[in-house]
Amino acid sequence: MCLPGHARCGQSRCVYVAVFYLEQGRGFHGRKFFSAGTFVVWGSIAYQHGFVAIAIQMTMCLGGLAVGMFIAPAWQKSHALTAAEFVSRRLGIRVQKFYSYLILLISLMYTGAFLYPVAKIINVSTGFSIEACILVLGVLIILYTVVGGLWGVMITDVVQFIVLTAAVIIVVPLACDRIGGVDALITNAPPDFFNIVNEEYSWLFLLAFAIYNGIFIGGNWAYVQRYTTVDSPKSASKVGYLFAGLYLISPFIWMLPPMIYRIVNPELSGLENEGAYLMMCKEVLPKGLIGLMLGGMVFATASSVNTTLNLAAAVFKNDLYKSFRPQTKPKQLMLIAKTAVIMFGIITILVALMVPSAGGIVEIVLSVGAVTGCSLYGPPIWALFSKYHTGPSILWCTILGLAINVYLKFLHPLLTGISLSRAEEMLAGAIIPFALLAGYEVWARSRKEIARDYIHYKEEQQRIANQPEEEDAEEQSSEEQNRYGLKVLARTMVITSLIFIVLALIADHKALWITLSIGIIVGLGALSIFRYTNKKLKADV
Repeated sequence: MCLPGHARCGQSRCVYVAVFYLEQGRGFHGRKFFSAGTFVVWGSIAYQHGFVAIAIQMTMCLGGLAVGMFIAPAWQKSHALTAAEFVSRRLGIRVQKFYSYLILLISLMYTGAFLYPVAKIINVSTGFSIEACILVLGVLIILYTVVGGLWGVMITDVVQFIVLTAAVIIVVPLACDRIGGVDALITNAPPDFFNIVNEEYSWLFLLAFAIYNGIFIGGNWAYVQRYTTVDSPKSASKVGYLFAGLYLISPFIWMLPPMIYRIVNPELSGLENEGAYLMMCKEVLPKGLIGLMLGGMVFATASSVNTTLNLAAAVFKNDLYKSFRPQTKPKQLMLIAKTAVIMFGIITILVALMVPSAGGIVEIVLSVGAVTGCSLYGPPIWALFSKYHTGPSILWCTILGLAINVYLKFLHPLLTGISLSRAEEMLAGAIIPFALLAGYEVWARSRKEIARDYIHYKEEQQRIANQPEEEDAEEQSSEEQNRYGLKVLARTMVITSLIFIVLALIADHKALWITLSIGIIVGLGALSIFRYTNKKLKADV
């Protein structure tokens, strides 16, 4: 089944387009730049190293600028709906299948990393063991995914975004008041707490992490549709610029509470640092609001896990099982898909259980990013600009880049006893794939022979450009779905607004007015959406 309004793709590639379309159910932060992971991963670094955490996150602003200037317009000019479609056209269906399976495998690893932070937060809140929290939360999310499907992702995204944004805004002034203001933070902080870099997170690390973020934001298959579905390259650039603008401000808001908690309680160490953000919330937020924030974090994690498990089940059902049994009936395929969700969910739980023994969530997120990020997403971005790379050359650059980075991370320390520093590891992950890509580019250019894959791709683009735009019932269906989604958003915001207002009325004086203000603002937002949808409906009629 093709996507709404997307008649131009052939059925053979539309399976993959549809699979990766599932990824687009999430907000722009996609693989959860803003979720429980934000509070656990970066909160841990903020508590331990202070301003360094803000500096690291602000490299995402530089990545967003690079995407807005170069990468996003190139994706829009490709006239592909998704990254999967572009890879299929430009590099061939076999290369696209390889990337699909590889991204799926790595996504399952990351999904375990999504599960761990919220389990850690529940562990800090309740005192239950981290293992028990992972198991219970994992089982609940598997059941929710089997029943909820894609609409479950959309609803939970709305709830978690509103709740977490509101909670973060509320906790910052209350945390500052808890220690007597920002002046007290500056006065009582450790001597190096406001340094931009330190020995572990050096200027070299920041440079490498900025490169990584530019590639990740610009090439992650869950983000590309943000650039391809707008009307012009200029509009695509604005998406990247918006991301950059938000990351000029948000790191200060997100990281202040764990930094302040370092003044309140400087005794945390090791994996205890991962709970700093929530401990600060427990110090200042009303109990009802803490529960609401925990619910938002569970929704955030459920959304991430739900999306990945749905994606994994779709690939397993459509591309593995059906290739062996093409005559399987739809009801049986649905049963196979649900079984696959359970199977992949168990893998997710096992990965989450292994996070503490692997050095904690910070080690997992940064190391996996260094090893896989640029090697996986960099080559397709290079193909956007290159006339000389072929499908096999891009594929081998990916494989070799991953292999070299895996060797440097795991085998090199075992064989030589020498481990790369955090900065060296991140820089190697950023530079190695581009050295391979540039090497082949120079060699191919010396032969002065444009790749056949590129010629076929340009011919296909020309053929598509010459086709008339089709207006059919699917466009109307898409518009109806948009209206329905806005109504769901508005109703959810109304309920959330009422919850905040009730919590404000039972909160102490310090939290009352700010919580009440947030509730009123969310309610006004819901009202404006209701009015917009009604005007849109009248205009269409």
